[in-house]
Amino acid sequence: MLMSLQQARISAKVAFFMLFIFAPLLNIFRFDLTLGHFIIFGQAWTISIDSILYGGGDSIDAAIKIFSRVLLPGFAFVAISALLIWKFGRIYCGWLCPHFSVVELVNDLMMKQLNRVTVWEKASIANKQVLPRVIVAIPAIAMAFIWAVALASYMLPPIPLLQDLVTFNLAFGPSLFISVATVVFSIDFIFARHIFCKYGCALGLFQSLIWMANNKAMVIKFDRGRAKACRDCIHYHKYKPCDQACPMRLPTQNMKRAKFTCTQCVQCVSACNEVQKHNPDGGLLTWVSGDAAVEVDRPASKFKADEIETKIEIKEVN
Repeated sequence: MLMSLQQARISAKVAFFMLFIFAPLLNIFRFDLTLGHFIIFGQAWTISIDSILYGGGDSIDAAIKIFSRVLLPGFAFVAISALLIWKFGRIYCGWLCPHFSVVELVNDLMMKQLNRVTVWEKASIANKQVLPRVIVAIPAIAMAFIWAVALASYMLPPIPLLQDLVTFNLAFGPSLFISVATVVFSIDFIFARHIFCKYGCALGLFQSLIWMANNKAMVIKFDRGRAKACRDCIHYHKYKPCDQACPMRLPTQNMKRAKFTCTQCVQCVSACNEVQKHNPDGGLLTWVSGDAAVEVDRPASKFKADEIETKIEIKEVN
């Protein structure tokens, strides 16, 4: 089931990334700076108060149009998003976010070529050759360029932009934007992608704060009662496969507050299940919510104290 869950997550990521790239080209969503308004599903989306500004209507009509076209859709979007985040946490990050898709791509390349996931951690096996670094850098820079062009197409007519790009006939403004954006995204993707996700993304921080406020929200739970199986796994592998699988480099077995930036990608669960596939009890990490999620943010010492009190109560009853 979890493998199919990972496949579903990867399919969702790929589909949303393609939507992110092609939405401007298909006029699904973009803001056209040359026209000065949004285009949604091929239709111009404006407040339509120009006639009112020039004496063609009254203030009540203007207020109704602003409320119905701006405030109401905005409130509805924020409310629905907040409800989903309240229940599921940063699931947008792990299942849809185009930036996180690049994070995972570069993570995989860096692990295969350099035996580490970030430039800031020590490699399991040192590799000082130049070629592996080039193999990591080229896709990262290519993705940075794709991101830069995609963002430019959200603000300028995409077809003429791409035609000018292919014919090397871009104007100074778009050329400057794409060049600077490519450099910035390249630095991000190669050196600071995890730091950005943890501390620099306002959307991610917003999701984490709402998620932390709900102690019954969906979260990864570690079966502390079977900790021996986990110790045996660490002793065998010399590292924690679950922590190694986490793209955000989080302590997957720890309390919820230590996993503030968890993206609900469930890779730690899949890694644990793979290691424990011959164990009849299964993996030690699971997705839980409700009352089971409340226990995740309780210190291990609290669990031990509760277990001692429970045993005392049982003896007294007997």
